[in-house]
Amino acid sequence: MKKTVFTLLLSTAVIVAGPVACTSGKDDSSAAFSVGTELGIDKAAMDTSVKPGDDFYAYANGNWQKITEIPADRSSTGAFYAAFVETEKRNRELVDAIVKGTPKEGSDEARIANFYKAYMNTQGIDAAGMKPVEADLARFAAISDKEELSKVLGEQIRADVDPLNATDFNTENLFGIFVTQGLATPGEVLPYMLQGGLGMPEREYYLSSDAKMATLRTAYQAYVAKLLTAAGIADADAKAKRIFDLEMKIAKAHATREESEDFTRSATVWNKEEFAKKAPGIDWPAFFAAAKLDGATKFAAYHPGAITGLSALVASQPLDAWKDWLTFHQINSHADVLPSAIDQAHFAFYGTTLSGTPQQRSRDKRALAALDTYLGDAVGRAYAEKYFPASAKAEVRDMVEGIKAAFAKRVEAIDWMAPETKKEALKKVETIAVGVGYPDSWRDYGSYSVSADNAYANAVAGEKAEYAHQLAKIGKPMDKGEWWMVPQTVNAVNLPVQNALNFPAAILQPPFFNPQADPAYNYGAIGAVIGHEISHSFDNNGAAFDSTGALRNWWTAADLKKFEEAGAALAAQYDAYRPFPDLAVNGKLTLGENIADVAGLQAAYDAYRASLKGKEAPVIDGFTGDQRFFIAYAQTWATKMRDEALRARIATDGHAPGMYRALTVRNIDAWYKAFDVKEGDKLYLAPDKRVRVWG
Repeated sequence: MKKTVFTLLLSTAVIVAGPVACTSGKDDSSAAFSVGTELGIDKAAMDTSVKPGDDFYAYANGNWQKITEIPADRSSTGAFYAAFVETEKRNRELVDAIVKGTPKEGSDEARIANFYKAYMNTQGIDAAGMKPVEADLARFAAISDKEELSKVLGEQIRADVDPLNATDFNTENLFGIFVTQGLATPGEVLPYMLQGGLGMPEREYYLSSDAKMATLRTAYQAYVAKLLTAAGIADADAKAKRIFDLEMKIAKAHATREESEDFTRSATVWNKEEFAKKAPGIDWPAFFAAAKLDGATKFAAYHPGAITGLSALVASQPLDAWKDWLTFHQINSHADVLPSAIDQAHFAFYGTTLSGTPQQRSRDKRALAALDTYLGDAVGRAYAEKYFPASAKAEVRDMVEGIKAAFAKRVEAIDWMAPETKKEALKKVETIAVGVGYPDSWRDYGSYSVSADNAYANAVAGEKAEYAHQLAKIGKPMDKGEWWMVPQTVNAVNLPVQNALNFPAAILQPPFFNPQADPAYNYGAIGAVIGHEISHSFDNNGAAFDSTGALRNWWTAADLKKFEEAGAALAAQYDAYRPFPDLAVNGKLTLGENIADVAGLQAAYDAYRASLKGKEAPVIDGFTGDQRFFIAYAQTWATKMRDEALRARIATDGHAPGMYRALTVRNIDAWYKAFDVKEGDKLYLAPDKRVRVWG
């Protein structure tokens, strides 16, 4: 099913290797980051009255922070806004042209046009009422025993989670499926099975003793009743209580977010026959047949304890509770393509109550986002052909090679690492497959039938088409060149089992990449993103994979101890950042991203210096090259979030908020020299306290 919870919580999120909300500036251009043709950095965003060594984030972004308002339809805003808005504008032009044209029947253009027209026809959606979903609700109502319940739970499964590439663990179905090379089965592509079944973002929302979480639980149960009432479901209050009580039990069966993020604890493999023994309760043959997984011989049981616990709940909890739960989640996960009263109630809870966003995005913008979800490659192909020149692809590839070389040089210089560990690390750098702009081959949507007048049917058919696309990979060799982002995504990602990187076309534009700006700017902005993604291959999780993408320990005990000590020091550094008096950043949860920031920024800096070929960069508008490099980096992390969204982010996200990621510079020696940061300055770290990961 479509991601309703996180799409709203992170409604305009720009993610660097995971779901992090660090987007945008303002709806008007006055507060959006501007990019000069040579300087690159935005001087107007800075507050140069602040001492860089006391608050580097405020020095780089202080004026922007003061004058920027979060748009009413967003939970956060940030420096990625310029790229996001420009990309959205381009998509708007592409889709408008397709919709106004006469595309050939059966073509991707016709699918785009039909999907868009159906989604935009809110009058028709309202007139249809609950009729489009009636057949699904009837399936649930007809369940009479646990075998039939198991069958329906299997029918509902979708490929809607991604634990490795996007740290996306959320699905409203009881389980989620993800398909790639198994963590414990090198060379063998398996279906991964993950925990699911919650309507709120994750288990802490149900189980935390925090008073704010308790308030959200009350609001959630009221919302469930309100949605069922809007859908015309009788006895809504009693059913909402049953649903909530069941989800409390589901949450208790779930692994924690920290456990989910630890790949080494998630490499369990179960043969299909083992499910009945290890997770009794579900009728597994009926489940697998309905899920079209009866041909798979083995599974990556990513959350083995949760699979056991959730299966037991299927056996122990009343059928009526499960039928109510299925009804609610089918409506909840498709609220945007059901009548307006349902859509509005859904936003009021997920958008406003959970993330503090007062206003829903306009329908046309939501339609573009939905197209990215269901026909992303079709839109992306048109986007790449029109907006991403070969010259930009070549320039970014050159930067990637330079940063890879800089990273390898740092590994070679490590004096504490054993030769055998170093050899595998270097091999891993050398063999990283880098995708820039767009994939070499495009998705075939031929099996996806799209109606011009049934938005609900299009959503369900799109989910099934994606599911079939993913299941088709099972048992085949892994495609190292597979892309997990569409070209129009303002983002980048590291793919650990593929030992690969994706840099979509949409992130390769200002304020990240500007071919008119000098190298200091580009290396500090897109170069740090590139370095970050390369470094994810060597963060606390990525370092557990070898050069082939296999999960194995290729470290000596002494080397691993050194690496873990550096990680512990970095976690402690982030534990000290406190956005609210009662809430601190979770250094352990965000450790992987923070390691990638430190190592990636250092590699980008080294590559920048190497690009100068021994010369010094010119001083431009009063800033040295090194100063421009670090300011550019800090400005890419300009972030403003609503309090509700910020709290949700810290509770559930593996990325620290952007204002703290900007402080990565504290660990880079060159930053101290560039801004004359000395002992006594608030951000000063003694040389032996600066975390040095990978060199």
